Amino acid sequence: MRFAIDASVRRVGDGKVVIGGSPLKLFRLTDRGGELIDAIERGDQIDPTAATNLLIDRLLDAGVLHPHFGADDNLNTADVTVIIPAFNTPAAILTRLVEECSMASRYARVEVVIVDDASQPPLAPVHGARVVRREFNGGPGAARSTGLAHVTTSFVAFIDTDVELIGNWLQQLLVHFADERVGLVAPRVSSKIGANVLARYEVAHSPLDLGPRAARVRAGTRVSYVPAAVIVCRVRALSDVGGFDDTMRLGEDVDLVWRLDEAGWRVRYEPCVTVTHRPRASFDAWLRQRYNYGTSAAPLAARHRGALAPLRISGWSAATWLAVAAGLPVVGGVIAASTTAMLARKLRNIPDGGREAIRLAGLGHLFASRSIASALTRAWWPMAALAALVSRRARRVVIIAALAPAIIEWLRAQPDIDPLRYVGLRLLDDAAYGVGVMHGSARARSIDALIPDLSSWPKTTTSTTSTKR
Repeated sequence: MRFAIDASVRRVGDGKVVIGGSPLKLFRLTDRGGELIDAIERGDQIDPTAATNLLIDRLLDAGVLHPHFGADDNLNTADVTVIIPAFNTPAAILTRLVEECSMASRYARVEVVIVDDASQPPLAPVHGARVVRREFNGGPGAARSTGLAHVTTSFVAFIDTDVELIGNWLQQLLVHFADERVGLVAPRVSSKIGANVLARYEVAHSPLDLGPRAARVRAGTRVSYVPAAVIVCRVRALSDVGGFDDTMRLGEDVDLVWRLDEAGWRVRYEPCVTVTHRPRASFDAWLRQRYNYGTSAAPLAARHRGALAPLRISGWSAATWLAVAAGLPVVGGVIAASTTAMLARKLRNIPDGGREAIRLAGLGHLFASRSIASALTRAWWPMAALAALVSRRARRVVIIAALAPAIIEWLRAQPDIDPLRYVGLRLLDDAAYGVGVMHGSARARSIDALIPDLSSWPKTTTSTTSTKR
């Protein structure tokens, strides 16, 4: 087996101190551990031993390493059943999806089950698939559960009807299950390029596209969820956590991912495999989608306390930027310098600890500013707007928070859309989501989805990891 080192990782001094992953952790390695990382960096095949596996498991769970599996003939598409939940879906789309599933099969034709979620009129038969009908509409989660009851294979793939499958996507995802701890794998979901302005906007900023970097998926990390647009799951893992929550019409995929992680299963995001997603056809439908995403925040926050905090930064960073926003930049600078000094003290026993402290503290405060801007323009924007109406200073902060990230994002992505419309759509995107969060929280009579997580940072503990010779 081969592994790749995450782009966040830095090796300090003689290479036996590793800093990286999500959230950021520090590992102190023995000589043998350092040699293992050297071999991984060279791209060597890693021979599993008890000690090596222990270290690799820790680094995989921390997001420091990502696995690169070769073809595994013990896992093939004949071991997979594909479930397609459908509601009033045109026959042409279902036929195309079934054909794309068949093209992805290296072996026998993959079994496909289409779950008709009480469509009116009922869905017609589709060649190459079995259609199972529900008499009452229960939403995607309930439809997937209905399909799961008909699965006899070891693995199941769930496919939404608004995606297009590309090439050998299924086998490429299936190889991850050579790791017995992997319960779910998801590909990258990129937006289908189109002529209208919404399609061009979503190519650069889609909530389903989680970027080009592989990740271990966990709440509160760089990739905290994966959408169920296309996912492949180990049936035993789904059984272990009770499958999808049929009572949730929205956010049921995020809930499943987090329950799998909490139960000890690994969830992997594999961007080397890409499928495409069709954005909403109309402006109203697009805004409704973003609003609906926001309404799922309160139920998710109730089920997973602290996992959906709209802002996740250190209290020190919060104090730094609060002082700057209040017109006290010197005070903010003193707080930032103090955090750097505290971190340098914790890192005094590693090579170049002072330099690393400056780098880490600086990046931490910089990323915190981006997180604060996101919270102000998404989950908290109604409250931020009220503050802006009564305070000139608050108005200045809100304007910067609204415009600066969107402009920087446009400059980096260079999408096929002018900056004025891009920024406008980005603001509407965030606003619709924020209204959904507020409405969902009011309906649930809970503010859990609005509470920030001002956790202690830098972390007060480090990991010391070794492998025995």
